[in-house]
Amino acid sequence: MAKSTFPSNFETTSTNRTGFLEIEDLVKSYRNPDGKDFVVLNGVNLTVAEDEYISVIGHSGCGKSTLLKMVAGLEKITSGSVRLDGKEIRKPGAERMMVFQHYSLLPWLTVRENIRLAVDEVLKNASRAEKISIVNEHLAMVNLNAAADKYPDEISGGMKQRVGIARALAIRPKMLLMDEPFGALDALTRGKLQRQVLDIWEQHRQAVMMITHDVDEAIYMSDRIVLMTNGPAANIGEILTVPFEHPRDRSAIRNSKEYMDLRNHALDFLDRNFTQDE
Repeated sequence: MAKSTFPSNFETTSTNRTGFLEIEDLVKSYRNPDGKDFVVLNGVNLTVAEDEYISVIGHSGCGKSTLLKMVAGLEKITSGSVRLDGKEIRKPGAERMMVFQHYSLLPWLTVRENIRLAVDEVLKNASRAEKISIVNEHLAMVNLNAAADKYPDEISGGMKQRVGIARALAIRPKMLLMDEPFGALDALTRGKLQRQVLDIWEQHRQAVMMITHDVDEAIYMSDRIVLMTNGPAANIGEILTVPFEHPRDRSAIRNSKEYMDLRNHALDFLDRNFTQDE
């Protein structure tokens, strides 16, 4: 990992630390039609604590989403390992839930039924009353009680994404994985949903890995920011520690020198790693 010129109180952190999620020497490659290997990720090492919020940033083609999918068990690992709570990840599992950028809701089910479907599938031993309680709890958690019996085409994009988040959280996963969850939303809705997700996480801490292209979003929400080098054969260039305590006041931290130093450092890294052929 490159040596940082960042001020000492925000120095980049080492990837070598004990964690809940442990990614070790991870390589992902594909075989091209000409028989040569195309390496997407080359030797990624990262650990995430069981109550830590991590954001991953990098230019298009750096393998951010591929990394997330390997943690989710949706992509096969070429070499290296990914472990959650000491167990090797080889396939999807209910202890890791994914929230995608584009709402993956079933249009013939209501908001309540979309959440209940996940609960029925994973929490098979729960009673009917327990399942109803869990669904209602998570509807309230994302402020969707009034829309509970509406269908996806009857609600806004921000509300659809809240359904996806509620559905992911309702099955009580150990880790939440989010692939640009606010990317398809307008700026006003995005800001409100960022705050809502952060409120939920601050009250119910769990491991989170979020892919984003937005530096301000990463600083506002994360404990650490993982900056990826360009692909192919991308790796972790730097990991920045966000110095602000939770809960966070967006206006207060944005007016601080620490915020601007951190933001400028991340943007400088991304600018140095920009290539015209992206």
